[in-house]
Amino acid sequence: MDTATVERFEANRDRLASLAYRLLGSAADAEDVVQDAFLRWQAAEVGRIEVPEAWLTKVVANLSLDRLRSAQARRERAVGDWLPEPLLEGDPMLGPADTAEQRESVTLAVLTLMERLSPVERAVYVLREAFSHSHAEIAEILDITESASQQHAHRARRRITYEHRSYGHRAAGRGAGATDRASARRIVEAFVDAAASGRTERLVALLTDDATAITDGAGLSEKLVRLAAPERIAAALRGAFKPTPAKLRLVGGAPALHAAVVNGEPAVVAVLDGRVVGMVVLEVRGDRIAVVHGLASKSRLGRVDEAWGRSEHGEPLIESWGPAEA
Repeated sequence: MDTATVERFEANRDRLASLAYRLLGSAADAEDVVQDAFLRWQAAEVGRIEVPEAWLTKVVANLSLDRLRSAQARRERAVGDWLPEPLLEGDPMLGPADTAEQRESVTLAVLTLMERLSPVERAVYVLREAFSHSHAEIAEILDITESASQQHAHRARRRITYEHRSYGHRAAGRGAGATDRASARRIVEAFVDAAASGRTERLVALLTDDATAITDGAGLSEKLVRLAAPERIAAALRGAFKPTPAKLRLVGGAPALHAAVVNGEPAVVAVLDGRVVGMVVLEVRGDRIAVVHGLASKSRLGRVDEAWGRSEHGEPLIESWGPAEA
């Protein structure tokens, strides 16, 4: 393969990776899909491909669908027991973020809710909302009719909007403003101060009346932990943010707590010796927190951990979470 042909693929790599990530919710799986697409690009008669960008989009979309349909994926991604892999601000895999729909489509909440869609509905939703493809283009990419694309898009949008409302989230595609580092730091500072104060009423005041919390239990359990009601969430957070000798032994010491932007939303990132050991991602509605995602499983933090060392992240909110000698 000549240099120009390789460069043509590489010019599309970030876009293809962001498409695969939105479809799969896993950076590792997205990278595998893009690599498989490159192998197909190598084997193809590239000179006979009229629109390489469209050809590559079709290959990546359908490779992703194959993964979503596989028996292994169905076992691993059982509804209620799966969370997406988070990405740090600036990661090219996050893709386009110019519109509210594009920003919304990559939040942890929407990536999780898309698990409730069929694979084709998910693909149509992503191609339409995040990449602004016409229904005619989507029909060509997915080998379906244009009317079927319209129907899938309608069902997907309706279901995601309904699920958002059911769980107290903002309606999909509405009011999703871009979160900058300064606003994220303000939100995270208030959250950490309240959580570390030991006073549940301070946390309750930060949460919406219909707030929810989801945590992966640091990978210690196969099941996700879900909580509803501000008082229950506040009590759980108060306990989680209290450093104990057992917790410090589990993570290997006393981490620093940083404010960051993860999947477009404010987050607390716990860092120990340059490694990301956990994070709390906050979905904000108005000036209050509607959803709390707790992520500490090593299987989900690999890409964030790699990106952390290359990024500028400023001074920590807390230098050392608890006595290092505990």
